Amino acid sequence: MQSLQEKASQWSGVDTADAFAIDDTNLFQKLGLQTFINLSTNFYNRVFDDDEEWFRSIFAGSKKEEAIQNQYEFFVQRMGGPPLYSQRKGHPALIGRHRPFPVTHQAAERWLHHMQNALDTTSDIDADSKIKMMNFFRHTAFFLVAGDELKNQNHQPRCKHEASEPAAS
Repeated sequence: MQSLQEKASQWSGVDTADAFAIDDTNLFQKLGLQTFINLSTNFYNRVFDDDEEWFRSIFAGSKKEEAIQNQYEFFVQRMGGPPLYSQRKGHPALIGRHRPFPVTHQAAERWLHHMQNALDTTSDIDADSKIKMMNFFRHTAFFLVAGDELKNQNHQPRCKHEASEPAAS
């Protein structure tokens, strides 16, 4: 059975070593807090203005300002900075935190489309850092897809009778 990391590498096309090349350089020290805030703001402005209703609907229950803060704090923490996210929200637990959302291949690709555009238009991010970050984002997006598929497999009805039972209220 393939691990979630192996599936993420296969589906994303990003080798695990390339995905975690972000650990070779402290990108927080290199880029600074404001760059991560700008990246996340740029990204979520794109997400909340997306042309595709199905994609926007994934974020409909989120407040943009909170989504921006969660994302930049996670990025800062994951890329060498202080544990802002964990101090405020606890362990990142990415699969668990994304459990309520439909994290499909199509959603991952759409998310990555917006992240690539945000990276390309956020100043103060050098080309090497953009590549490292995008490899990490691509691998992580498909890690979440693999986690979502595992969740869905674990919630499949075990028999015909169970499939026809009404949900408990």
